[in-house]
Amino acid sequence: MSTKTDWITAELDGLRQQGLYNSIRTIASPQGAWLQVDGQRVLNFCSNNYLGLANHPHLRAAAAAAVEQYGVGPAAVRSIAGTLDLHGQLERRLAAFKGVEAALTFQSGFNANLATIPALVGREDVIFSDRLNHASIIDGCRLSGAKIVAYDHNSSAHLQQVITAERAAGFRRALIVTDGVFSMDGDIAPLPEILAVAQREDLLLMVDDAHGEGVLGRGGRGIVDHFGLHGQVDIEVGTLSKAFGVVGGVVAGRPVIVEWLRQRARPFLFSSAMPAPDAAACLAALDLLEASTELVDRLWDNARYFKAEMQRLGFDTGVSATPITPVMLGEAPLAQEFSRRLFARGVFAMAIGFPTVPRGKARIRVMISAAHARADLDQGLAACAAVGRELGVIH
Repeated sequence: MSTKTDWITAELDGLRQQGLYNSIRTIASPQGAWLQVDGQRVLNFCSNNYLGLANHPHLRAAAAAAVEQYGVGPAAVRSIAGTLDLHGQLERRLAAFKGVEAALTFQSGFNANLATIPALVGREDVIFSDRLNHASIIDGCRLSGAKIVAYDHNSSAHLQQVITAERAAGFRRALIVTDGVFSMDGDIAPLPEILAVAQREDLLLMVDDAHGEGVLGRGGRGIVDHFGLHGQVDIEVGTLSKAFGVVGGVVAGRPVIVEWLRQRARPFLFSSAMPAPDAAACLAALDLLEASTELVDRLWDNARYFKAEMQRLGFDTGVSATPITPVMLGEAPLAQEFSRRLFARGVFAMAIGFPTVPRGKARIRVMISAAHARADLDQGLAACAAVGRELGVIH
């Protein structure tokens, strides 16, 4: 007898047959260079823990002290009874770190995008969005109700073309939005060229710097610092769950935009605040980033070494210009088998396939961290080489 959920069962079966079913592994240890995953100790090539801060003693101590002072939960949204003095401190420190006038924190980077885009544009407006923007940007655009016009990836020329075409049709307001670092390929947006278009057309420009925070720029200050564009980009969205090692999101930029988000950003108004331990841990991460560039420098040293060795072995690492290192494999079943064999050799590196990346572009995405020692990288390289030869990816 058929049921109303038969279609779901059929879809799940289809995912398994296509090699697109996502088998989620379980971690039983703190984040670091090594993890306990499904009962096995494995080298961690999966996490966004760029600087190794997710289990740093300075952050742990700050979070523990905050629990003692504030407890574990906020018990309210920011606009009613959830704004702590810690939130204000964190926002002021983040604004200073980023070199902007104001910042506002959210529960996650995803929420920051869902908050910002619909607050700035609506049904009479247009969003010009890079074709490879993150899912949180795509969802924020959809929620806004604005017309979404995709422009070719990292092409300021095509961006200009579509803006010109839309101006002929007419619109009230418009927003240009791009990732700073694209999470699957590791390439960097040509922000100066995109900014030039935004300035010429007098349009708001928003960049999501989730994978640039703590990675690009002087001591990890992000893509705007990387290109020396301070004061010119209207909105910078970031996350505190990657290089910062905690959880949360941030919107930084012009004070009038930040104030508008305090009044109209729905995740700020209707979802409970970032807990005190998280805010305190983020402040502790800022302490470390402001004191030294050591962790950022180590991250980049590790990334350059690993990527060069993978290329020497014959692997295709795509167009990455950051520590994100895609190992391009093509079809999803091959990527999943590559991941399984790596795990059997003690290396945790998950396969990425459709719909996260286009069909035919499946890969292993290796995430390099400052927490990795050179011996860790060498062990991972040896495992990749062995599996690559077994599967005929390299010779």
